[in-house]
Amino acid sequence: MVVQHNMQAMNANRMLNVTTGQQAKSTEKLSSGYRINRAADDAAGLTISEKMRKQIRGLDQASTNAQDGVSSVQTAEGALTEVHSMLQRMNELAVQAANGTNAESDRQAIQDEIDQLTTEIDRVAETTKFNEIYLLKGDKGTKTINLEAHDAGLKGTLTNNGDGTATFTMDAIKTGDKVAIGGKTYTIGSTVDEAKALIKAPATGTVDVQIGDKTFKIDNTGKVMDADGNQLYVETKDGQTAAATFSATSNLTTTQKFNNDQGVATDNRAVSVDNLKSYVKGGVTVKVGTESATAMTDVAGAADGVDDNDVTLITKQKAYELAGKELLAANSIGDTEGHASVKNGDDTDLAFDKGDGSFKINVAQAKVANTLSFNLHVGSDADLTNKIQVNIDTMNSDFLGIKGLNVKDENGSAATYAVDAIADAVAKVSSQRSALGAVQNRLEHTIDNLDNVVENTTAAESRIRDTDMAEEMVNYSKNNILAQAGQSMLAQANQSTQGVLSLLQ
Repeated sequence: MVVQHNMQAMNANRMLNVTTGQQAKSTEKLSSGYRINRAADDAAGLTISEKMRKQIRGLDQASTNAQDGVSSVQTAEGALTEVHSMLQRMNELAVQAANGTNAESDRQAIQDEIDQLTTEIDRVAETTKFNEIYLLKGDKGTKTINLEAHDAGLKGTLTNNGDGTATFTMDAIKTGDKVAIGGKTYTIGSTVDEAKALIKAPATGTVDVQIGDKTFKIDNTGKVMDADGNQLYVETKDGQTAAATFSATSNLTTTQKFNNDQGVATDNRAVSVDNLKSYVKGGVTVKVGTESATAMTDVAGAADGVDDNDVTLITKQKAYELAGKELLAANSIGDTEGHASVKNGDDTDLAFDKGDGSFKINVAQAKVANTLSFNLHVGSDADLTNKIQVNIDTMNSDFLGIKGLNVKDENGSAATYAVDAIADAVAKVSSQRSALGAVQNRLEHTIDNLDNVVENTTAAESRIRDTDMAEEMVNYSKNNILAQAGQSMLAQANQSTQGVLSLLQ
């Protein structure tokens, strides 16, 4: 027996210290709620947990970013709702102005309202903002855009080349056709010779020929008959040709007279195709079968492609000139850069005696602010795939192609062309709203996905970092009992050395 070293007490004390240390850790875990309070508690677990915490907090902020993005998109889209409403009202007004029952004062009143609506569209574009960011004003810098090409309501094929030019080819027109240009209807006239050329013998059978108010029949031999099929003759005077007398007197008969002495027809002659042609002069309409031609009176030296007696009777090339001018009027709407122009397909300028129905169009252009672009960061990492880009064009009257819209001309043509320009503007706003709506739908799915990832990652991080209170309470109770037992054993071990004293007595 020794008194210098009490091994039992030392052992009991060591085990008590271990138990006390474990009991202290359990107390810390139970009071903090964390299984890992310092790196020493679980070095690997701490690393994994902090990585997850980074992801969770990053995704939480990404979800907030996406929600802010939805709010900004809704702000822009809400403003465009009002722009759409104003454009619809402008369309209503333009249709009203295009009606021929409006007086000059009526169209002026309509113009005044359109001007106010245009100004309001510009104001909305200039002032709509979210968190001090102007959403519909565009970005810094400018660009030149091409507006849509228009066919001015003409029948034909319009092709937008996409480079600031377009081509338009009118449907084929021929002599006698009715053509609507600029709200007016014209008849395509012909020269006298072109009208005469319709009068000829058919290849087979007979053909009906109407010259002015007179009706004839011509068979395949060239015989000329009246409407009932009786051969026609013309009375002549001695020494005069049938053609000259025919054109001057128009004396026709279906009865051939004979010279009593010689028994031959000398006083009357059969009417020929050439006789009929002598009827044709300026202002006379010739109809042969389904073809028709009205001979024009257009005095040489003062020719302008318009009949001198009927302004609705024009030549084919005059029709092309008028069509070209209407194309220019329709394509000049919204042209703030002076780019709009129209030429014939062969690069000649519009004229009453040029053109073939094909046109080269330089479309209207406008200078506008660059497209506003901003990125929404919707992930916890620096990966660029976590960016969602939002693009918003400036929505002012220049971009929409309605700058300086005019509906107050005399016959309503300008208002008619304005309807097309407004339709293009409505389509542009619809396209932008559609794009914003698509982004909003995408962001809503993004938010749902982010929140789902955060929830599941948080659950995983909790399993690593958080204290299982029930399990730890079991450990705490165990260590509490062991501490009490250790204290008791230490007391017993210290008491055991008292027996050595009895040997000294």
